[in-house]
Formats: sequence, structure tokens, C-alpha cells
Amino acid sequence: MGRYLLRRLLNYVVLLFIAVSLAWLLAQTQLHPRMLFELRNPPLDPNAVESLLRSANVNENVPLLDRYLNWLYRGWPRADGSITGGIFRWTQEGFFGIPGFAFDWGTSVQGGGSVNEEISRRIWVSFRLVTAGWILGTIIGVGLGAWTATRQYRISDRVVTAFALLLVATPSYVTGEVAKMLATWANQKLGFQFFLFLGERSTGTLPDYPFAELIDRLQHMLIPTIVLTLLGMAGLSRLQRGLMLDALHSDFVRTARAKGLRENKAVMKHALRTALIPTGTYFAFQAAALFTGATFTERIFSFHGMGMYGVDTISKQEINGVVAVTAFGGLCYLVGAMLADVMVAILDPRVRLS
Repeated sequence: MGRYLLRRLLNYVVLLFIAVSLAWLLAQTQLHPRMLFELRNPPLDPNAVESLLRSANVNENVPLLDRYLNWLYRGWPRADGSITGGIFRWTQEGFFGIPGFAFDWGTSVQGGGSVNEEISRRIWVSFRLVTAGWILGTIIGVGLGAWTATRQYRISDRVVTAFALLLVATPSYVTGEVAKMLATWANQKLGFQFFLFLGERSTGTLPDYPFAELIDRLQHMLIPTIVLTLLGMAGLSRLQRGLMLDALHSDFVRTARAKGLRENKAVMKHALRTALIPTGTYFAFQAAALFTGATFTERIFSFHGMGMYGVDTISKQEINGVVAVTAFGGLCYLVGAMLADVMVAILDPRVRLS
């Protein structure tokens, strides 16, 4: 299994490198950060703009091949005149203080700040926002899908199906806005602000009680987590219901019942485990998509995560930021693909990884 996963990892790394390189090429040729400086009033000194674009390695007057080599390793002069490596940079202070390669995604053209620092902060924002909703949505969705499959065409099945289809058909930003309206109505009924849904935390002075900061963060995460849970649960419950129905009507489940196996064991041990095999793949890739795809949720609830950062970098013509977000999204899918391979091997005894 270890050798198989290593081969798969190497394949995914090569694909990720190609994808990021293509994203860099597309961003360098289609985004025009110089245009934003030309639109400023009063206009900036052309020499200063030229120097700033060169320091960020996004100057279109430099040959594309030279920019690509600089982006990879050779390095380019920064605004302070220093020379550092590209995304692959050798450092004596790598992970845990061990010398090795580090990743440097360059600087922002507009603010001049480090892209590394920006994405490092935003990754954890997305992680806090997405993780709970992803896990809860998966557990509830799988449970509801399997349960409604065993109660096909009953009232409970029809009610859950109607609710899930309503959520699937509703755009995510509409679901978010409705959740904010309901939270505002609930706060009015309660007489105090229990549901907080703008930003990651309160900006004013917090009440003086134990764990006030932690409770404040949890209050801000409650409504976004409910929204992400509902969105994930809706689609997954429909998928799991269909897979579970196929498994329940399969020959091996009917054989197990004919041999006298109790209904709950036939459902849980045979049907559910078989129906979870495709779900395991979906589960892994859904996690990868959520980290970069929760853009509407982040925008509605003012969470400055990777989804919002990806939109902002495109609108601000931030080439280095766009490439960094693409690389992060590709890395998420790489991890999702590896998890999918492992989960399929665990759920399906016919699969042998060697």
C-alpha cells in the first residue's frame, strides 16, 4: 500500500506542478496590473511603476521565459534591492529548522506585502469556517440518505427529499441571506445578540467572563457553519439515498436476507458499506472544493478566507496571488485524491493497494 500511495503521490505532484505553471502562464498573459496604476489620479511616476512591477516579477516588458525562470528559482530583485529565490527557494531555516526548499509566492503589486503571509493567515480562516460544516454535513447527509432509502416513498422520505431538493435548488448566497434574516429575527425575540454573523469575531470590548473570546468566535461561526452543513447535507443525502437504494436491491443483500440475516445487519454491514464506496470519493473531493469554493459564504458573513482572497486577487490584477490560490486549490485536490484512494481501499475489501 505504501508503494502504491507513493506512486500516486508522485503522479499528483507532477500534475499539480503542470497545473500551477499553466495558471501562472494564464495569469501573466491575461492580467494587466500596470493598467491599475495607469488609471490612478494623479498618475504615478512611470519609472516607479516599472520598478514595482519588476520587483514583483509581473512586468510584461520582461520576456515571458525570463519571468518564468525567475518565478521558479533564479530570483528577482525586490523593491528593497535584495535578491531572493522564486517559489522554490533554498533556506537554512526550513520546516522544524531543517535546511531545505521553501515556497515563496512573491509579493503583492498593490500593497507590496508578502503573498505567503496573506495566504498563511487566510488558510486558517477557511479551515476554521469550513471544517465543522464539512464534517457535520457529511455525517448528517450520509445518515439521512441511508435512512430515507430504507423508508422509500414513506412520508418521512418525501419530506426529507423535498427539503433536500429545495436546498439544492437554492443558490448558496440566497441560503446565507435567509439564514442572516432568521438570525436577526431570533436575536430580536431573545432580546440580546446571541447569533453573531458578521466577521470572525467582535471588534469591540468583550464581556468580562471566562473564555469570552472563544465563545465570541463560536457565536460568529454558528450561522455560517449551519449554512455550510445544510448545503453539504442536501446534495450528499440525495447521492447517498440513490446509492443505498441500488445496494438494497442488489443480489448479495437479498441473499443475505434469504439466509436469515437480520434486517439491520443486512442494511448496515452489506448495503451501507457498499453504498459508502462512491461516497468516500465524493467526501474527500468535497473537502477540497469547500476550502476554495466557499466564496459566497465568506463574502456574506465577512470571513476573509481563501475563497474571498481568490476573487480579490483577480479583481485587483494580483498575478502572484492568483497563482498562490491556484496552487492551494490544487494541493487541496491532491490531498482529496489521496484520501479517496485510501478510503476506497478501506471500504472495499476487493481493492488491494500494492
